[in-house]
Amino acid sequence: MRENEEQTHGRIPEFKSREEEADWFDTHDMADYQDEFKTVRARFARNLSEGLNIRLDRGTLARLRELAHERGIGPTTLVRMWIREHLLHPDRK
Repeated sequence: MRENEEQTHGRIPEFKSREEEADWFDTHDMADYQDEFKTVRARFARNLSEGLNIRLDRGTLARLRELAHERGIGPTTLVRMWIREHLLHPDRK
């Protein structure tokens, strides 16, 4: 790798998937790459005051978990996003 490329892309490689990235970080110490990271502002969702329990059959729940995993989020977060989208845009399918 040329010196200019290293400065542009840093020492952390580009990854093809989250799994590849996770595998890489499992074998590398993030402290060794501290200078590669940028500080970002984090916003947290406000506390939700009420819950809703729903029952799903195993196949539906498995598919929900699979879709959520593909997006790197939890299944409850994905369902919450879908509900909010539907409530904000009820004409979309």
